[in-house]
Amino acid sequence: MTIAIIGAGPGGLALARVLHVHGLEAVVYEREPSRDARGQGGMLDIHSGQRALREAGLLEEFFAIARGEGQDMRLLEPDGTLLLQEDTPDDAPLDRPEVDRADLRALLLDSLPEGTVRWGYAYRSAGDGVVHFADGRSTRYDLLVGADGAQSRVRALLTDARPEHLGQNSVEIGIPDIDRTHPDLSAMVGRGNYWVFGDGISLAAQRNGDGRVRIGINFFNTGEDWFATSGIPFDDPAAARARLIELLPGWHPRVTALIEACDDVVVPRPLTTLPVGLTWPSRPDVTLIGDAAHLMPPVGQGANQALLDGAFLALALAAHPDDIPAAVEEYEREMFERTGAAARMSADMQELLMSPDAARRLLEFFQPG
Repeated sequence: MTIAIIGAGPGGLALARVLHVHGLEAVVYEREPSRDARGQGGMLDIHSGQRALREAGLLEEFFAIARGEGQDMRLLEPDGTLLLQEDTPDDAPLDRPEVDRADLRALLLDSLPEGTVRWGYAYRSAGDGVVHFADGRSTRYDLLVGADGAQSRVRALLTDARPEHLGQNSVEIGIPDIDRTHPDLSAMVGRGNYWVFGDGISLAAQRNGDGRVRIGINFFNTGEDWFATSGIPFDDPAAARARLIELLPGWHPRVTALIEACDDVVVPRPLTTLPVGLTWPSRPDVTLIGDAAHLMPPVGQGANQALLDGAFLALALAAHPDDIPAAVEEYEREMFERTGAAARMSADMQELLMSPDAARRLLEFFQPG
């Protein structure tokens, strides 16, 4: 079979790797010009996705790059009140370790035969067993797999569903080399996740393996046009930082000091999701994995489900090497049930985060009874 995978994210690479383990080859077509063309973002909390890495024969290598201390958590109110602090013992099991996206991607890329990933191939269209790329190149396929993320273009072959605004807009900022540049703030954030929840606004700071602390300031119950009316001048980083602090009235100066210490990378991120429980009639030659299939709120499920999608689709194809339609149907039945449940759970957690008393509800969630 000729399998064309569109997108070299965790799901697409996991699919290619598990296929390779079972003696089946695929080609991954990625629009980025090279593996180092752009940064890969922050940390991932990998839990259920470890099953996929086991199927890929990479679990031990994953544990070698994972950060158990990334499971640490501090939860505060805007006035600086510490509600919860959990520090992970050094000998704790790696049930939910954090891993840099770039490190996970490198692990998967390096596990594939040379030439499996073709860089600089931007998907344009597909049909009748041929996929066409933006530069005029094309290739044939028996199975086309859309692993091309939230704004998937392959998705249109299967469903008219499109991502809808979640009612949340985030601003991403960060402090590079925080141990050296701001040791006091480094100690405050700790080794893992630092969360502050107020009424309709949260700040989440997360330490990355490269020493950078990535910070997301989330504005809940806001519309698609919120950035246009927020007064945040994204073309002027210093003024943008000042405006962000203005939008946090009454927050403790120790918390807003994280914003003052950030560098000039200030990125607006409107958040979108696909409908919970999205399905489509199965086609024998096209399917979707990851965010292309089930874009969820960013509460810790997306990357795990993408890894599982890739592994389970590969296992279905390995079990039915002469019957791609049967393999696709088997994969989609399992995927729809599994990711539907994950999406509902994610939606419930998102509802909690958007509530006025999110900090206290989170405390009850982490410390029931």
